Amino acid sequence: MKSGCERRLDKSFQNAPVLALYPDSKMVLFGDCHRGVGNTNDNFLKNQNLYMAALRYYYKRGFLYLELGDGDELWENRSFDAIYEIHEDVFSVLSLFEKEKRLYMLYGNHDHEMKENRRIPHYAGIIIKLCGCTGDKEGLSAQQKACPAPRCRCGGERAEPHCLELYLTHGNQADFLNSTLWKLSRFLVRYVWKPLEQIGVLDPTSAAKNYQCRSRSEKRLSNWAVKHQCYLIAGHTHRPVLGDSDTRYFNTGSCVHPGSITCLEIENCEISLIKWRVEVKKDNTLFVMRECIAGPLSLREL
Repeated sequence: MKSGCERRLDKSFQNAPVLALYPDSKMVLFGDCHRGVGNTNDNFLKNQNLYMAALRYYYKRGFLYLELGDGDELWENRSFDAIYEIHEDVFSVLSLFEKEKRLYMLYGNHDHEMKENRRIPHYAGIIIKLCGCTGDKEGLSAQQKACPAPRCRCGGERAEPHCLELYLTHGNQADFLNSTLWKLSRFLVRYVWKPLEQIGVLDPTSAAKNYQCRSRSEKRLSNWAVKHQCYLIAGHTHRPVLGDSDTRYFNTGSCVHPGSITCLEIENCEISLIKWRVEVKKDNTLFVMRECIAGPLSLREL
């Protein structure tokens, strides 16, 4: 019998869009930005410059941008318009990705309302397939470029016996309170934990702030990936993870770490865990540093 977590994850990928990953594909995966309204509860604000530096870096280098949910903090804040106004410079860069069809957004528990956003579609899940084809992919849509087993849709010859699959979702499906009962959780965050956070009390129901809740969620997500023989990339817990063939679980981390942000890069069919932080030069000037803290890990060898 399937658990509630398994059923929720299965549902997230029933009609998920499929993106192909070719040797020359470049993708960056962010999660849990929690963009707020610029007040003391806006945990994104302190890392906004780091995020902007990273965003411009990936745009200039032709990366596809994928955001794995909780991009906007709509539990503590009621209006997306207020978030947009405060972080307009961020959204101006994201709009550049969108114009070039390089923007894909998932919704999580804190921005579940974005599911109904008509201007930019938000999905519950996205599937990336490592295409083992040698055929010409020019002029094909993302869906047509996908190369799922057992037959290749793009017309080329398969170089490998199967295509590795990466399943992307937010990860709150592992937690009943933050998935099925997300409206109750939103109420508690908005009216109970938000004011208490200002005096140092952490939300005990949050996978990002409660160690036991986080470990339990990660174990459930990993178990689902192992059972389904795929690789799962999530956010939600805020703990960055570069997985392996045993756990089959990866995590982007978040953009609200103290003094740094983390993400996952996919380039040359390799995946790496990246940290962006402020460093000091010998002349005491500050600069934004991109650091690979784990990997690269070859996706072809998983």
